[in-house]
Amino acid sequence: MASRRMQSVAVAAASVTLLAGALGMLAGKNSVTKNDISKGAVGKSEIRDDAVGHAELRTGSVRGAEVDEAMLGKVPTAGAADTVGGKSAGQLDTRWALVSEGGTIERQTGGFTIVNCFASNANCYIDAGEDVTNNGLHAQIAAANTDGSPILSGETGVAPCGATSVLCAPPGTESANVIVVAPRDSDGTPFGGGPVPNAANAARFYVFVTGSEG
Repeated sequence: MASRRMQSVAVAAASVTLLAGALGMLAGKNSVTKNDISKGAVGKSEIRDDAVGHAELRTGSVRGAEVDEAMLGKVPTAGAADTVGGKSAGQLDTRWALVSEGGTIERQTGGFTIVNCFASNANCYIDAGEDVTNNGLHAQIAAANTDGSPILSGETGVAPCGATSVLCAPPGTESANVIVVAPRDSDGTPFGGGPVPNAANAARFYVFVTGSEG
């Protein structure tokens, strides 16, 4: 009789121990690890919405097939990518011309023609082939020291003839396409000292037209 009781007590004790161990495993935090889950055992139906975030993803684990394109933001089109502030490369481009002492265009990027240069006065009037009243304009003396009158410095005034603040006198120059350039010596006087410089004492210069403001 005693032997049966001892066996019953032992079985009961063992059962309690096993039950306590099982409960302890189930009650423990993070008690299920990746080693307890077989490959492919967890699918979409077992994962609640928003349960997997950035911290749970391994770098490179999400590829094109896993991305819902409808959830992505708007991607710039090729046309928009080719603009800066809504302006095309052509609108932001800079064109230039090099004008010689004789009032002719030596070199240029294109579109420039001479209207009147060192003929009516000490200024040069150049048609840029487009309305330049809202463009950036610049002119710069080009150094020359191999001719009879070396010029290494000077200054230039430049403006669009179509501006309300500018009056261009020679015939055919009062136009929105025409730029007036006034090359001057460092003291502000016309080269050569006279009202109309000749090729021997005039200055070569560059003129630049930069993209419009609108």
